[in-house]
Order: sequence, then C-alpha cells, then structure tokens
Amino acid sequence: MNERWTLAGKRALVTGATKGIGRAIADELLGLEAAVLIVARSAEDVDACLKEAREKGGAAHGIAADVTTPEGRRAVLEAAGDVLGGLDILVNNVGTNIRKSSVEYAPEEYDFLLRTNLGSAWEMCRAAYPLLRESASGGGGSIVNIGSVAGSVSVHSGAPYAMTKAALDQLTRYLAVEWASDGIRVNAVNPWYTQTPLASVVLDKPEFRESVLARTPLGRVAEPQHISGLAAFLCLPVASHITGQCIAVDGGFLAFGF
Repeated sequence: MNERWTLAGKRALVTGATKGIGRAIADELLGLEAAVLIVARSAEDVDACLKEAREKGGAAHGIAADVTTPEGRRAVLEAAGDVLGGLDILVNNVGTNIRKSSVEYAPEEYDFLLRTNLGSAWEMCRAAYPLLRESASGGGGSIVNIGSVAGSVSVHSGAPYAMTKAALDQLTRYLAVEWASDGIRVNAVNPWYTQTPLASVVLDKPEFRESVLARTPLGRVAEPQHISGLAAFLCLPVASHITGQCIAVDGGFLAFGF
C-alpha cells in the first residue's frame, strides 16, 4: 500500500470506542494498520470489542476508564505510554446528551453535559500533548474531535449540547494554530443525525426521522462508518497539510436552503 494511505506503525487512542461512531473509528484505524487503545467506561464492552478486533487480526488494546475524571484520564494516558509506547493519534469521541427545553435543565445536568462533551476533550488534549509532541518528530501527531452540526445551527438537540459542540469547534481551531509549531494537527468531524445508540432515541420516532430526511439532500441517515472514514483520513499522512478544519458529514444538510 502507498505509505501516504496507511497508518502502519502509528499508535491511536479513541475514547468512547465501544459503540456507535467511536467503535467505527476504532475499527477504521485498525483496518489501516494502526495500533489502537480502545477506551470506554464499561470493562465488559471493552473486552467484547477487543475480542472481536483481535479475531480480525487488529493490534487492539483496551482500558476501562471514565475520561471525564482526572483519575480516568491519568489511567488512559499511562496505558497509552505503557501499552502503545507513545501516541500519534488522539480521537476525542466521548459525548452524550439530555434533550430538554432550555428552562428545564437542572444545574447538575448542565454541568454533566459540559464536563462530558467539552471538558473531557479539553483535558485529554492537554494530557496527551507531551506524547503527541514527541510523536511529531517522527511524522506528526493528529487530534480528531468528534463534534456535531449542532455546533453551527439549531437541530433540536438542546442548548447545552449545542454549546459544547460549538466550543469544541473553536477549541479545534485554536489548538490547531497554537500547536502547529509542535507538528500537531487538530481537526474536527461534525456529523448530522447518525444511526447510533445515542441518536436512536429520536431517530426511532417515524415523524422525527422523516423530518431529518426531509432536510438531508442525500435522503438518508448516516451510518457510523460514514463518519469514521473522514476521521481516519484526517489521521493519514496524505492529510498532513490539513489542520484547523471542522468538517461536516451531513448529507448536504448545512448546504440545504429553501
């Protein structure tokens, strides 16, 4: 394979990697021959993913940890150093949602969403920085943040979720500029409604699903592999001049007018 289109020899860490988009990204990176550290809170889910990945011949490793906590992040970064021997790629995929009208959120719900969707990515980027900077001397480190089109327009997601995704876009752009001199690229992938466990709560409602499809020029709901393809591409050597970009994978949703 052309060396510009392989991740052989690269070491990746994917958070929220046992379900939905995170699982698809981990599989995509493994398929491109990267060694991948699969991270999620459930040890049972991590073990199941590892078993499947290794049966396919992938260089998969795993750790059960909560990256919204300092202890969890510390354990994950230690595992990246101990198990992978370093880090070339960080994918911040952890995210969740609580859908309510803005006046109905309790303070603890608001704090939970900010800590999970934004705080975890902010702290993981900072914690991984020394490893990624070291990687840059051998070809460059890459961070991919998984955001949402909800960070750009209203999509009935709830205001706190949208706020965190808008902030994640700006974090992506800011770090891309600040860390460019360290050889670290930072990009974001922003999906529209995608068939995942998190989105199924609304996509399984026929009326809501039809409203999504009516606003999607391609006329279909995305699958996780549609998102993972772009996330993996942004980590490849062929994408080495792409940084600071927040790219929608939305079937044309953001471009759709009247």
